[in-house]
Parts: sequence; structure tokens; C-alpha cells
Amino acid sequence: MAKHNKLGEEGEKVACEYLQGKGYTIREVNWRSGNLELDIIAQKGTVLVFVEVKTRQSHLYGFPAEAVTPAKIRRIVYAADAYIRIYNLSLDVRFDVMSLIRHPDGYEIEQIEDAFYPPLN
Repeated sequence: MAKHNKLGEEGEKVACEYLQGKGYTIREVNWRSGNLELDIIAQKGTVLVFVEVKTRQSHLYGFPAEAVTPAKIRRIVYAADAYIRIYNLSLDVRFDVMSLIRHPDGYEIEQIEDAFYPPLN
């Protein structure tokens, strides 16, 4: 496995632990359907939270959340819509981004709630 893939998997695990510590239930990790993918699907109360996780080793190339481009947002929203339809869910929905920077002594974690809204087109 490539080093960056391993870092990404590790970051998703850390993000799940962080969310669980905040009272979220993890419904899915790395959910896939065809070419659609969602990093983490969590739930807190009646809110279904789709979480995009971005993990980096430093700020050298910018902040991790900056890697969530408009094209990536469209793919996340499309995948979230598919998930909701497949499981016939009727919950409030939120899109978060979790930004993780790995340091020698642990992770710097930032959860950006309501990081974006579904585009109208």
C-alpha cells in the first residue's frame, strides 16, 4: 500500500474515534457503491453526517480542507444522495470536513461542521 493511502486510512480511523468521542454513531466507513465513495457516514441524533476526511503530514502544501474542491463536493453530494435513496432514509443531512495533520505526538484535528451545502446544479 502506498504511504499516502496508509496515512489516509490512519486518518479515517482517528477521525472515527474523534467523532465517537463527541457522541456520534459511525454508520459506515469507506462506503462504496459503484464508483461512488464516502469516507465516513455518521449520525448524531436525527442528523446524518457525511464526513470527508483529509489527512496530511504537514501544512507544507496547504491546509487539508483546501483539497475539497467544487468537483469533489459534487461527487460527495451525489454519493450522499445515492446512500439516502438506497437506504430510504428520512433524516436531516449535514456535510462536514475533517482536517487532520499528523505530528510526532499525535494529530491536530479540526472538524468543520456544515463545511458546504449541496450545490443547486
